[in-house]
Amino acid sequence: MKNSIVATILLGLIVVLAACGGGNTDSADSDGNTEINNSTGETESTSSSEDFTLNNDIEIKATNFQFDQDEYTVKAGEEVNISLVNDEGMHGMAIDDLDVRIDGDGDAVFTPEEPGEYVIYCSIPCGEGHNDMVSTLIVQ
Repeated sequence: MKNSIVATILLGLIVVLAACGGGNTDSADSDGNTEINNSTGETESTSSSEDFTLNNDIEIKATNFQFDQDEYTVKAGEEVNISLVNDEGMHGMAIDDLDVRIDGDGDAVFTPEEPGEYVIYCSIPCGEGHNDMVSTLIVQ
């Protein structure tokens, strides 16, 4: 009986580890371009960090008492998908001038029409360093 339990656990572990195995390979050329080959045979490439920064999909990671970047940059007149992930503590984010607010982990979609700089701040009182949780959204 004990051996069958151990064998079942071992088999389950093997299945889990096999499922986590590779299939994706990443490579970069001398220009910094990255190609991602996945098991479906599709290939994507990104040409520079600026293209990545301006793709209007933003993930903000919040910890006690800061956001992961001082600035985030997006294109004016295009839809922005923004998500907030709390890596440590309970936080929110708001951009008052763009009517954007996420309390806790979540997503928001908006379209900034006017270029400029907009204040991103923590919208949930989170402790002693709460007032320091400020970043900037740059709309170009």
